[in-house]
Amino acid sequence: MIIPISDPSDPRLDPYLRLKDVRLRRQVEPEQGLFMAESAEVIKRALDAGIEPISMLMSSKWLTNLSGLIGGLDQAVPIYVGEEALLQQITGFHMHRGAIAAMRRPNLPSLDAVMADAKRLVIIEDLVDHTNLGAIFRAAAGLSVDAVLVTPHSADPLYRRSVRVSMGTVFQVPWTRIDPWPGALELLRQAGFTIGAMALTDQAVNLDDFAKNLPDRLALMVGAEGDGLTAHALSEADVVIQIAMSGGVDSLNVAAAAAVAFWATRPKPGAQAY
Repeated sequence: MIIPISDPSDPRLDPYLRLKDVRLRRQVEPEQGLFMAESAEVIKRALDAGIEPISMLMSSKWLTNLSGLIGGLDQAVPIYVGEEALLQQITGFHMHRGAIAAMRRPNLPSLDAVMADAKRLVIIEDLVDHTNLGAIFRAAAGLSVDAVLVTPHSADPLYRRSVRVSMGTVFQVPWTRIDPWPGALELLRQAGFTIGAMALTDQAVNLDDFAKNLPDRLALMVGAEGDGLTAHALSEADVVIQIAMSGGVDSLNVAAAAAVAFWATRPKPGAQAY
């Protein structure tokens, strides 16, 4: 249902107000049970994953280009359409990706449900940068990681920037919060997971060597930007793993390091147990 808009104070547009205010959005979106999906591709991935759209906001000049996306929505879903200057006034940024949608935040599955069929998963500890978080989800989807576990103090995977950087793969890879942390790691160990911590320590084994004999079920832990994994998390690991570096560089950005680890530990036919 296409609805022209001209008033930025229209209460129907409240979900789209001040989208660049990270502190506000971290509080408002979970409280209201919604999240924002930006760009046609991301919105389509959310819809394909069965996530319920609440409404959409878009520039009038994109109506024709996005007709296929609009046609796939229930006719009862309001599509607010206005000029670009008005949309920028509402959201706080130039919407050059054409459209943004308010979506119903799905209920998170249980830890047991997420890890039930997983052979390889990643645990993200206390990561606060939404760009890195989204990039890890995208790497997980592209490199066949079965699930993602996010600690209680990590950023929200459904925050707009994280969703956009992930290109909507946050809807594709099963994920949930792992809590209590790190106590819940024992549940993974009981389920047969080997817990590998990505960190620089004197006891770390080279990733290439570790990848020669992969465990049947592997949970890779990556930590926050700068500080890396906490001492408590490291103490719970079965093995510490590091990427061999050169050129005087000691480590990679967490998202890049995760992608390298996902590639190196991808399932290989005929691999022996670690």
